[in-house]
Amino acid sequence: MRYDLVIFDNDGVLVDSEPISNRLLAGYLTELGHPTSYEESLRDYMGAAMHRVHDLVEERTGQRLPDDFDDVFHARVFAAFERELKPVAGSVDVLERLVAHGVPYCVASSGSHQRIRVGHRTTGLDEWFEEEWVFSSEDVGRGKPAPDLFLYAAERMGVAPERCVVVEDSPLGVRAGVAAGMDVYGFTAMTPAERLGGVTQLFGDMRELPGLLV
Repeated sequence: MRYDLVIFDNDGVLVDSEPISNRLLAGYLTELGHPTSYEESLRDYMGAAMHRVHDLVEERTGQRLPDDFDDVFHARVFAAFERELKPVAGSVDVLERLVAHGVPYCVASSGSHQRIRVGHRTTGLDEWFEEEWVFSSEDVGRGKPAPDLFLYAAERMGVAPERCVVVEDSPLGVRAGVAAGMDVYGFTAMTPAERLGGVTQLFGDMRELPGLLV
């Protein structure tokens, strides 16, 4: 394959969590007096770390979210994950192909380590990821769209940025990968192609990915 490391985003790329988490986020913000639709949540927060939610709400309203906002939100999300979460169709096939070809891979997510692990355990993807292959925005000072997380993952995995490819489904993640000097493959299952400008390649079915990486 043409790359020495494949860096996966997690939510929406490996686990089909974006519909669940954005539905709950929109509902919780609305409940707190900040009316937000599901579509608006996807537009503003998909692929972002939690600090972006706090920052945008305060910027737009002048009000701070409650101190326990993250804890309450994550409790709701994790409970829903246990009931509903599935791996993205074709994601296990991709991981199998990478292992067969001896291509290293990792995950670099805006979500917390706990969120990543809960999602992987629930879907069975934990079998495919060693602890040292999992990176979170918690590990760096700035989340996506800053390049820090992807650069950190590449450094820890011992691969130069120009030998890495990022698999992303959010505009924020695409911007981060491009800023890191990496090729970026944009997954359009949930995000319109026109919102993923700057990518190296677009694809709509995860099962297409191994063929594109050759």
